[in-house]
Amino acid sequence: MAASRKRKLCLPPLLCFLFYRICSTLDAVSAGEVENCSELRLGQYKCDPPKINHTTQEPEDCSSFAARVPCFPAPNISCRDYKGTEINFNGSQIGFYKHIPCRNVNGYSYKVAVALSLFLGWLGADRFYLGYPALGLLKFCTVGFCGIGSLIDFMLISMQVVGPSDGSSYIVDYYGARLTRLSITNETYRKTQTYP
Repeated sequence: MAASRKRKLCLPPLLCFLFYRICSTLDAVSAGEVENCSELRLGQYKCDPPKINHTTQEPEDCSSFAARVPCFPAPNISCRDYKGTEINFNGSQIGFYKHIPCRNVNGYSYKVAVALSLFLGWLGADRFYLGYPALGLLKFCTVGFCGIGSLIDFMLISMQVVGPSDGSSYIVDYYGARLTRLSITNETYRKTQTYP
């Protein structure tokens, strides 16, 4: 009996605290404490999905590894838009542009590279296609390094370790399997491990 009373007594203060936090956040936004619309919190704005170029399978207007998509603040939120004008938004006005990452693509298809490596790799067709003519000629003259080089190249190309010679990325379907390279630098934060 006492446990159920204790639970009932603990629940309303928690709800009151959550209600207070939500109201204070909405008051802060409506009072104009948010300077720029780009500083709005998640849920206070909605961004359009990127428009995908069917040829490159990357967002349109991709430059310097970033593309911009328009974002619309929720109705009755006042903030400064991307031009610096303070506006009380109605939900259909652009507040800011969000940058999304994109890749540099120059026309080399991942599917074509894998198919060439699988079927004509022993002739060096995959290396010729990717822009490595010397390695392609060497594979052609040695019949794919007696098959071993063809097998290694097929694995490296299918894992996207070997890419086009100009440093660009493969054309991969927008929602397809892409390789994400992770690296550790001096700025990488390392979480300390605790052992029991």
